[in-house]
Amino acid sequence: MSLSTALSIAQSSILNTGRQTSVVSRNVLESQNPDYARRSAVVSSSAPGVRVVEIHRATNEQLFRQNLSAQSAWSGQGALYYGMNQLGLAVNGVDNATSPANAIGELQKALQLYSATPSNGNLAANAVNAARQVVRGLNDASTSIQTFRVQTDQEISTAVNELNTLLANFQAANNNVINGTRAGRDTSDALDQRDAILKKIADYVPVSSFTRGDNDMVLMTMDGTTLFEAGPRTVSFQPSTAYAAGMAGNSVYVDGVPIATATGGNTNASGKIAGLVQLRDSVSATMQSQLDEIARGLIAAFAETDQTGGGAPDRPGLFTWPGAPGMPPAGTLVNGLAATISLNAAMDPSAGGNPQLLRDGGANGAAYVANTTGGASYAELLIAYGDRLEQPMAFDNAAGNGANSSLVNYSTSAIGWFEGLRQEAFRAAESKEALAVRTAEALSNETGVNVDMEMSLLLDLEHSYEASARLIKAVDEMLAALLAAVR
Repeated sequence: MSLSTALSIAQSSILNTGRQTSVVSRNVLESQNPDYARRSAVVSSSAPGVRVVEIHRATNEQLFRQNLSAQSAWSGQGALYYGMNQLGLAVNGVDNATSPANAIGELQKALQLYSATPSNGNLAANAVNAARQVVRGLNDASTSIQTFRVQTDQEISTAVNELNTLLANFQAANNNVINGTRAGRDTSDALDQRDAILKKIADYVPVSSFTRGDNDMVLMTMDGTTLFEAGPRTVSFQPSTAYAAGMAGNSVYVDGVPIATATGGNTNASGKIAGLVQLRDSVSATMQSQLDEIARGLIAAFAETDQTGGGAPDRPGLFTWPGAPGMPPAGTLVNGLAATISLNAAMDPSAGGNPQLLRDGGANGAAYVANTTGGASYAELLIAYGDRLEQPMAFDNAAGNGANSSLVNYSTSAIGWFEGLRQEAFRAAESKEALAVRTAEALSNETGVNVDMEMSLLLDLEHSYEASARLIKAVDEMLAALLAAVR
């Protein structure tokens, strides 16, 4: 080997060591960046020496796809679970203290006390006041649900706007990848940026992808709707400023295709947007329907009956509604009834009514008076009201809480339905979070930076640099000796 060849090899080695050191140093610097994929310098032999031919970026497509899927599932489940926590607190209060079931229980107690001493006017007023609390609870709960739906709409709108922004950013990142690939440049940074945006998109909608020529990526939702191809597809949503019971929410459209409403506590919703839509259109709507059925059950349980035998229809008694003097149809859901149920003014002392009509009947006229003798100890009607609360009645199965039950059991099982769903959502959220974390760790192990390994590699590169430097020094000394001999 000639001295010039040895010198070239040493120079080449130092040049390559410098590039490799730069790559390793960048790896160490970005070791805490979850969106950074490890780089490695690929060297190839050349005459003389070796040279760095490319920068390899660590990837694992299978793990990356699994992580995106797990992230979407967790995001959808989390949106459902945390939303249910807020909804339950707004409607039923802490420890269900403001739930209709609790208020009906207090009404039962007031009725029992009043029926034990039916001549006591204060107990009559207390019973009517307990009924007022039931009405207020149903009215407030209904308002809370519809307010919650409006707020959820705003969250959906914000999520849709953020998703559209991410898709626009994805286009810029994808173009950088395409242009870099065509120009033969290192596209590692652009690929990191594109993958990072893709992870954020997966938070909002489930996404699948495939790569075409020049590293051009196409995105689709899991149901096959195109999300991005050469440019972002429009994701649109029109939030509502107000909701009423039974009113359907507006759909979220991806390229003109609506996102379907998911079901179940362990939801099949994938992505935050689908989770919020389920919360608004399924959980909240079902909860409202059950409140409406409880309101209808109350009106039916306290209805007054014609006492003359003339066959006049039953009419609302203690509890009434805008459709009075008619009764709500038995076993049929009346949307919004919980919001409009009210205390009968004929029995409400604050409205000039007589609370003792609860004992005697007659809020709908003389034909409906049960205590025809006006006896102060008459309690049969009060006892009958209490019994009706415990007797089976028909409920609309569309409310999702059974079709035949007593009103007391129905109101209690409404809480059970919600809490059961919430617990299922909680367990599923924990499971899906764990899966998302595990897949992220597995991906990081495959493509992330191990600082210990990088530092070890740096030591190897340092030794390589020292060897090359010694070789240059030796060549320099030999050249100096050769020149001295020639003089």
